[in-house]
Amino acid sequence: MNMQISHESIYNYLYVRPRSALKKEIISCLRRHHTNRRSKKERQKSCPIQDYLSIDERPVEVADRIVPGHWEGDLVMGAMNKSAIGTLVERVTRLTFLVKLQGKDAESVRKAFAEEFNCLPAGLKKTLTYDQGQEMAQHKLFTKDTNITVYFAHPHSPWERGTNENTNDLVRQFFPKGTDFNKVSKEQLKKVQEQLNDRPRKVHNFYTPNEVFFKLLH
Repeated sequence: MNMQISHESIYNYLYVRPRSALKKEIISCLRRHHTNRRSKKERQKSCPIQDYLSIDERPVEVADRIVPGHWEGDLVMGAMNKSAIGTLVERVTRLTFLVKLQGKDAESVRKAFAEEFNCLPAGLKKTLTYDQGQEMAQHKLFTKDTNITVYFAHPHSPWERGTNENTNDLVRQFFPKGTDFNKVSKEQLKKVQEQLNDRPRKVHNFYTPNEVFFKLLH
């Protein structure tokens, strides 16, 4: 009989069982060094987004990372949370888009993300997994604009969008906390985007996201 253990059980063990110095040492090894973690019950409180599809309803093929065209999205916030850029990453190839935003409101984000996606072939834009930030409140209109179905992760569960979270960490190497994204041009963003997409990745046997992605186009 095959035994399986969920990520939930692993995180609970890491945060609950160890004590004092041992706990600090273990948490320091995690990608995100939060000293506390909300319970699953707390994370499953009602979503502020209306009429949404949960990540639990997402097609199995998304998790398997075999079929391309499934994306994760987020905002990277600027100084004092007064500005932001969008990050979109494809789960199979790790191709990344950095999106210049005119604002953090739902309409601005919807239009900017739709414009970015509409340059892609239909077969490479199937779903988008997002957190429950209000900037995706117009997800129904976004789907109408792009034919991309949006699925929402559980509250306070960044590992459900792990590819995007890791990408955001890479973006922070170029734009550290405190950056005013209102002063960062679209050209600067696209230059960083190309550096990320031309970076060899171990997961691709050291091919770049660009190389892997463009193989899908031919």
